[in-house]
Amino acid sequence: MAAMGIAGTTGNARVREYMTQDVATVAPEDTVGDVAVRIAESDEHSGFPVCDRRQVEGFVSARDLLLADDDAHLYEVMTTDLIVAHPEMKVNDAGRVILRSGIQKLPVVDDAGHLVGIISNADVIRSQIERATPEKVGKLMRTLENIHGVELRQERREVALDALTPTQGEVYADELEGRRYELERGLAEPLVVIDNAGELLLADGHHRVLAAHRIDVDEMDAYVIVIDDELDLGMQRTADREGLAELDDVEVVDYARHPLVETTERLQ
Repeated sequence: MAAMGIAGTTGNARVREYMTQDVATVAPEDTVGDVAVRIAESDEHSGFPVCDRRQVEGFVSARDLLLADDDAHLYEVMTTDLIVAHPEMKVNDAGRVILRSGIQKLPVVDDAGHLVGIISNADVIRSQIERATPEKVGKLMRTLENIHGVELRQERREVALDALTPTQGEVYADELEGRRYELERGLAEPLVVIDNAGELLLADGHHRVLAAHRIDVDEMDAYVIVIDDELDLGMQRTADREGLAELDDVEVVDYARHPLVETTERLQ
């Protein structure tokens, strides 16, 4: 069914890399009643940019509609003093604007003032989550290179979940719920996978993969460390020893909480 992908990131990530380009909008002549119904029936939208021929005229939120008459037009109630972002703006700068202004979404406009996207606080969070992943992959790749005396390469690609060999025998049910929440909002970082001469070993992201599997996601974005000539890897031996060949072999532990939570509770 669905595929789960995430854009790449660097310290200078731009708004255009993380913004949503397919933006739902409303027109200045639309009525309060019609837009209120759209908001009430949507799980995603609490407001809309108000556009006339792609030109951003304002923004209308559920709060703007609360005390307005159903027959009133949006141009009568919309906010016109807008804060907007530019596609080339740094994501970190957009995050600062969102934090300081207290708004949740910034319309993104080009030099002509045309709406080209929207960036939300969730998009900014996603960019920060991803930042640590390349460092994690680089450290793992250097470790493998030093242990085995080989030179490896790294790729970024979509991987089929049913092609992955897990290397961790247990996941925690309560943590799966957190990963599912992240996945449904596009906040989860990419997986880390080792392609050992064609066998895909899941090195990092077991909770994310199991949560994705539960919501019928078939593919996920991954950093892949590629090994052309098969190596005898410790994690492969662990998977073989524990009988881990596919995702269904991973046990979901319902009767225990994450050990770090248990430690915190003991300290209290």
